[in-house]
Formats: sequence, structure tokens, C-alpha cells
Amino acid sequence: MLRLTDYEQEMLDGKYGKLKKKAIENIVKYANVLGAEELCEVTKAHVFAGAHSYLHAVESDDIEEVISEMQFCSKEKISMEKVGCFCQTDCGPMDPIKYKSMGCTEAEGIKNKEYLDYYSKFGIIKVGTCVPYLTGFIPLMGEHYVTSESHAVLIMNSLFGACGNADGLEAGYWSAICSRIPKWGNHIMENRKGTHLFNVDCKIKTKTDWDLLGYTIGRFLPTHSIPVVQGDLNSIDIIFLKYFYASMATTSGPEMCHIVGHTPEAKTLEEAFGGNEPLEIKTITKADLDCSRKLINDQSEGKIDYVSIGCPHLSIEEMQQVANFMKGKKVADGVVFHVWTAASIKALADMNGYTQIIEESGALVLTSSCPLTSEKKPEKAYRLAFDSCKQAHYIKSSTDAPVHYGEMEVCMQAAIDGEWRLI
Repeated sequence: MLRLTDYEQEMLDGKYGKLKKKAIENIVKYANVLGAEELCEVTKAHVFAGAHSYLHAVESDDIEEVISEMQFCSKEKISMEKVGCFCQTDCGPMDPIKYKSMGCTEAEGIKNKEYLDYYSKFGIIKVGTCVPYLTGFIPLMGEHYVTSESHAVLIMNSLFGACGNADGLEAGYWSAICSRIPKWGNHIMENRKGTHLFNVDCKIKTKTDWDLLGYTIGRFLPTHSIPVVQGDLNSIDIIFLKYFYASMATTSGPEMCHIVGHTPEAKTLEEAFGGNEPLEIKTITKADLDCSRKLINDQSEGKIDYVSIGCPHLSIEEMQQVANFMKGKKVADGVVFHVWTAASIKALADMNGYTQIIEESGALVLTSSCPLTSEKKPEKAYRLAFDSCKQAHYIKSSTDAPVHYGEMEVCMQAAIDGEWRLI
């Protein structure tokens, strides 16, 4: 039986407005389906905002009507209200400034701005990134949050000890308005213990090593499991880990992953499992990583016309690395080279001259989206390359063109050479 506090009951009774009432009505229904006994307070929400294509399911130009039906499951039009917690936007359908360079129309750009401006009036901060933990969204140990970004769930649960589930797009909006979420799953400490052990028996030193490791563990991980990883992992770094968790979320969708000796709830192997025995033990070898690379890197060579790096969005350190590599070089004729980051990180790159160096090469620095989220890539692409397991994996299923995966430097060199070469 779900228990509500006095304040929660008042919201449900409509004391604080129609939208809060509708939001907590949905949260209560959600809690009852899950069998949750109480709600917990959400302090941070990361929501999927902008004129995304799925919103076209409501055939209306009235933003309030679309949001009411698609985000709050209400046939009655309800005006937006101030959010009840700190709230940022996730990736959007396009760069809000350079959208034409992505192939978006003027009308699409205007509509996207209308949505973002509408949300902004009610306290949702326009950030537009899949790496909110690099742009001020940092829930601490024990803090309850919601996010629509699969790898951000892993990062914030695993590295920060914060508490969140993969609740879905709509639940993020409900929680942002009423600042509540059902107390279940990772919001309950005893549910956060490891289930499967992965012993890493190969060298993991680079970003690409971590990316492939996450992809590989995900290939062997059953649904609704919590992996525990141990091995010689001293190259650990939050930038490397954003790729590790993003690729793991791609192949299996876990919401937490302990790394023994590095993440706060896994100082020891025993702590990671909470005294339980692992359901399965798997050793990850270099052969396993090589197999993953072959699965997502088409084993062919030839001229290339699209290269994209920055999934998850590049950090300022990575923007510096791209600028250093591309300085004085030129992207080959006929190649579109996109470099993706968050708007606030791009502002730092602008200040430090990195954006200018990158774009002088013929590449284009874009923010707030990616090929996967925007659903935009060259219409008649004949060969594509990505430095992200996640991006290569998903794009591979949406095109007949060869899709390649490789190190960031390999992808940049392919953009310069105008062709992909197998190493």
C-alpha cells in the first residue's frame, strides 16, 4: 500500500495546481504498478526536450497540447508550471544555431527553439547534452535524481553513489514538476549490490579500450543485472568511463556497474556484492574486445564521406586534443566531419581557440545533439565512421552503408585522407 506524506497528498488533491496534480497522479500510478510503498524526493531532473520527431504523434501546432498529451499523458491541455527541482535538458534533435548545417530546415529550427524557449520559461535550463555531469548536474551520494540518458544513469549511480533508475522520458517530466519518484530499484540501497562478476584479463589503458570493454561486458550481461568489474584498471578516468558506461548501456542497459577499488560502493569485492555470491563469473580477454571491434567495424576499406566524433559529447580536454590533431590539416573534399559537444563546453573551446582551429580544417563543431538523436546524417552516405561504440552500433542498423569504428585519431585521419583503411 502506497503511503503519501501530507504534502504529497495535497499535491494529489490539487492544492498546488493542475500540472502538479497530474504529475503526481502519474507518479502514484507508476508507484502502484511497481509495488512501491512510498515516494522519494527528487532534487535533480535531466529531461529529453526540444522538437523531437516522436512528438509528431500529436497532430497539433499547439505546444501546450503536445506536451500535455505526450509528456503528461493528459488529453486535457494543461499549462506548464515551474519545475520543482533543478532541471536541465538532455540532447535535442539539432544544434540550436547551426541546425541548417545538419540538414534541418528553417521551420524545424524555429519549432525547436519554440519548444526550448517554452520549457525555459518554467525553470528548465537549456543545456542540451548527454553529459550533464560535465555541465553542473552532479547528484551526490544518496541524492535522488531522474535522467533520460542511459549512460548518465550508470555514471551517477556508479561513480557518485547517487540514486536513480532508467524511468523513461515521461517520468522525468512528472518528477521535474512534482519532485517525486517511486522509491524502488536503485533508490533502495539493498538493491544496489552486484550480481555478476567480470574479471578483466587484458590491458585497459586508452579511451577505446574502455569503450570496447563496456561494449563487451554488455554483450555477456543478462538484463536487469549489476556487473562488478575487477582487474588491472589503473588507467581509470571519468572521460574514459563515459565511453565505458555508454557502450555498456548500449548492449545491455544496466543502471549500475561497480568497479572494485574505484567506485564508492565497491571499495572491496565483498562490499560490491554485499555478502552475496555472484550469479556468474566471466573473464574478459583481449580476444573478446577484438571480437567486439569486429562486430561494429565493417571489415572493408574505401572512400568515406561522413565522420562523426563526440558520443558521448566531448569534454573540454578532448576538444583540446581534437584541435591539436587537426591544427594545420584539412578535411578531404567530399567529407563531412562533425565534432559534437555541449554548448557550454563549446563556449570554453571558443575561448581557448580550439573551435577556430577545428573549423579551419573544414570540420564543423556542433552542440546539443548527435547523429543518433537528431536522426540526421548524409542522406546518400556511402561510408561512415565513428569513434563511439554506441553511435556505431545504433547507426549500423539504420543504414546499408558500411559503418566503421575506431580510435578518435583514426577517425580524424580518415576525414583528412578521405578514406577508411583497416589497420
